[in-house]
Amino acid sequence: MARPSPIPRHRSWVIGSLAAAGIVALPVVAVLVIALGPGGGAIWAHLAATVLPHYVVTTLALMVAVGTGTLILGVGTAWLVTLYRFPGQRLFQWALLMPLAVPAYVIAYVYTDLLDYAGPVQGTIRAALGVTSAADYWFPEIRSLPGAALMMTAVLYPYVYLLARSAFLEQSACVLEVARTLGCGPWSTFRRVALPLARPSIVVGLALVLMETLNDFGTVDYFAVQTLTAGLYNVWLIMHNRPGAAQIALVLLGFVVVLLVLERLGRRRRGYQATGTRNRTPATTRLTGGPAVLATLACAAPVVVGFGVPALVLGRHAVTRFSESWTTGFVTQALNSLALSSGAALIAVAIGLFLAYAVRLHGGRGLRLLVRCAGLGYAIPGAVLAVGVLTVLAGLDTALDRVMEATFGLDTGLLLSGSVVALLFAYTVRFLALSHGTIDAGLGRVRPSLDMAARTLGRAPGQVLREVHAPLIRGSLLTAGLLVFVDAMKELPATLILRPFNVDTLATHVYQYASDELLEQSALAALCIVLTGLIPVVLLSRSITRARAWGGVAP
Repeated sequence: MARPSPIPRHRSWVIGSLAAAGIVALPVVAVLVIALGPGGGAIWAHLAATVLPHYVVTTLALMVAVGTGTLILGVGTAWLVTLYRFPGQRLFQWALLMPLAVPAYVIAYVYTDLLDYAGPVQGTIRAALGVTSAADYWFPEIRSLPGAALMMTAVLYPYVYLLARSAFLEQSACVLEVARTLGCGPWSTFRRVALPLARPSIVVGLALVLMETLNDFGTVDYFAVQTLTAGLYNVWLIMHNRPGAAQIALVLLGFVVVLLVLERLGRRRRGYQATGTRNRTPATTRLTGGPAVLATLACAAPVVVGFGVPALVLGRHAVTRFSESWTTGFVTQALNSLALSSGAALIAVAIGLFLAYAVRLHGGRGLRLLVRCAGLGYAIPGAVLAVGVLTVLAGLDTALDRVMEATFGLDTGLLLSGSVVALLFAYTVRFLALSHGTIDAGLGRVRPSLDMAARTLGRAPGQVLREVHAPLIRGSLLTAGLLVFVDAMKELPATLILRPFNVDTLATHVYQYASDELLEQSALAALCIVLTGLIPVVLLSRSITRARAWGGVAP
């Protein structure tokens, strides 16, 4: 008797995954439709003749500055803590990840409070010099494009550091030792051997940094740096020009596509493998004297600037203003953040698990490609997603209102686009890649023989997932949920545009108070966001430590 085709048994999973991927892609499709719709040519010509060139040039300048800074900091510190021993080296291995917990807009508010004209730093300088006017001395302007680039570099370099360090740990000591025996000094070995071998990983880290730079709104808005994201927000909410905002969003999407293409080209044919089956991690060299002091300072500076100073400032303000900050409104905003982030985490994990298991069952190239495209939301700036989500849900609201009006004579209004559904939808689209990637990696570690054994015992695919895979990948499911939860807590651009009236989160609370120069009142909320952001930092640090202990590399 011929075996029945497995396709019918998996058809519901394939159809479901296709539907989920299609729904996730709707916001991006909506942006394209609006931007390329009727009358768009005149708006495009006006934007091109007025503000668009300035937005593009400013965005490019910011990306170049942040990319250069994160490359120098990330690669340099990763090389130091991996190949050298100096005071504090083991501490810096995980401490260098801590700035990743601080959102860029939070560190911007902190350093503006410290370094602005009315801040304590310039106040001390004026007192020391005996002057009272800013015209009597020179001090760099923090609210500027270089200032914004410095703030973003301070908290985004861990992306490059993490992947560069993983790449350096993966390199065989034999390769580096051969380079040294051929006459290469430490700098020459790094430049000619280690850096080219780590290039694929560094390119991925740099692409993540540049995408986060494109997504940032709080920093550039506070510093009055007119990037594409800030321009989209102004055109959408201030000028009330939806087609114009969609066209700026289309330019942002173009930047993202270029970054993704460059990232693929940077890694194409650049995969390196060890020539032996036994790999030794690179041996470390002890530094003494001046070099040891310089290495310690080089690793300590990013941690102090990116995490230490913001945490101390926010902690001091949170303690001194606790009675003013801890109000009923603050508790409500904290509960809103917890509820929205938890809901987004549950939805993203459920959809990510469904897609990952559908690909495991079907395994077709087309389905894999579609699921991969559905995960591109993480690369799309939150402001762009907000435009697409509002367009999709507003269309559904209009259609529903017409049906209810014609059938029951009821005016339903904005049921979807004016509710938390819009926020949850945007969070799910943006952070689905985090949950799916983590869960897919967990499923990849489960042997296929377990599937076959369960199926021979009469279990359906859903039962296999529930009874076999879910318990085995419980850690991956928890990690995926935590990552989505933390990123949703920090998300600002999409939240500002999509939040319903009178619904604030910790992120919008910090933005509103800090924008009004009231950092002290927002310190408690900002500190909560930072402490929540430490969760993935701890997870990453533990994964790297375990990987090195077992001679492998952290994912």
